[in-house]
Amino acid sequence: MRRQRRVKIVATLGPASSSLDVISRLFDSGADVFRINMSHTSHAEMTRLHGLIRQVEDKNRRPIAILADLQGPKLRIGTFAKGSVTLEEGSQFTFDLSDKPGSETRVLLPHPEIFATAAAGDCLLLNDGRLKLEIEKASRSRILARVIYGGTLSDRKGISLPDTVLPMSAMTEKDRADLDHAVNVGVDWIALSFVQRPEDVAEARKMARNRALIMAKLEKPAALTHLDQILELADGIMVARGDLGVELPIEQVPGRQKQITRAARAAGRPVVVATQMLESMIHEPVPTRAEVSDVATAVFEGADAIMLSAESAVGAYPDGAVAMMDKIAQSVEHDPFYAGIIHAQRTEPQPTSADAISAAARTISETLNAAAIVCYTSSGATGLRAARERPATPIIALTPIAATGRRLALVWGLHCVLTEDAQTLDDMVARATRIAHREGFAEAGQRVIITAGVPLRTPGATNLLRIAFVDKSD
Repeated sequence: MRRQRRVKIVATLGPASSSLDVISRLFDSGADVFRINMSHTSHAEMTRLHGLIRQVEDKNRRPIAILADLQGPKLRIGTFAKGSVTLEEGSQFTFDLSDKPGSETRVLLPHPEIFATAAAGDCLLLNDGRLKLEIEKASRSRILARVIYGGTLSDRKGISLPDTVLPMSAMTEKDRADLDHAVNVGVDWIALSFVQRPEDVAEARKMARNRALIMAKLEKPAALTHLDQILELADGIMVARGDLGVELPIEQVPGRQKQITRAARAAGRPVVVATQMLESMIHEPVPTRAEVSDVATAVFEGADAIMLSAESAVGAYPDGAVAMMDKIAQSVEHDPFYAGIIHAQRTEPQPTSADAISAAARTISETLNAAAIVCYTSSGATGLRAARERPATPIIALTPIAATGRRLALVWGLHCVLTEDAQTLDDMVARATRIAHREGFAEAGQRVIITAGVPLRTPGATNLLRIAFVDKSD
């Protein structure tokens, strides 16, 4: 099944989409990647969903990526004697380590690491940013803050500190257990929440041991100050706009989204734009005009993938949301302004033979109006390089390794096909032209551009470019 767009679609599974029938419909509607949110999924349910996705994959004979999204640390306050209180603007409020029920003036904050790090002048956000306080005094057991934006505060609401780098791991014991189970089951990508530092990504990579790729979720301002180092360690990036919009001034989020998307593309890392993209479709059969524009902006920016969360997990129209996202993406990619915007963001290739070959393949394919670029890739690196060029020509990624094909299913423009490795150069050309014809990319007489590494079956050794004609026998 050939998609008529380059950007990929990630669909989150949940109560509305946990059956084989609905997962099949989501794939048919355009989903390329399925996300399993470990905040709400047991190990047994993850295993069951993994099996259903692989059934859909076998039926359609196309690699499908599975993304397990770790919950990450959840920072919450304690409870109140009356269930909730109202904080008035300008009033003082105290956080402490006492487990007594809270009142109008204080509440338990059961996180010693916050007391160890917070300082006067730091900001505290509660209840998804609806309440804002500024710390006036902080000690190892007590924080006195003044209310900047007041409102109702109830039991167990979340708290975040956008100005503070907390001395804690991005993974809890639950996350470590979830990651270990996910990679043993055969999940392709792990999304790591609560990333503050490059070390957080390094810890997850060490645990995964290359059994799955690591996607760093950028949802905390601290991570943005280390963006380049995080890009070096992570295999992919997710712009988690929901939490990022809580901890950053909300008006800064669009600019940060562009910054992250462009930096990830320059580094050759796939980037996913997520959160509230078609939020109204949780309950309505059509999105708002603003939501359509939001999705279109991510596609114009050249994001590798765009993601549905609650829309497909608990919404009333899960496959309708995927189909709508597919329609928007196709429309954008056929827009006359699209090619110019994508071209303007292109980065210079690095001084390596693999980058030079990928850049040359794009130039030659567009000059000759080739039907497709066919790249042989073992580790996936060649496919990533080809996608980073964002060519106007379709890209077919051929690999003998199922895990590679599945991981690349998230990457912009790659149509992944599992095939046996070529045995000779003649076999390489014949196989590439035959698959390009069979998959509906090329007709007899058209040209395809082939990139590969010689000697064959040598990972990371892309050094060959061939121009081949598709003959009638294909």
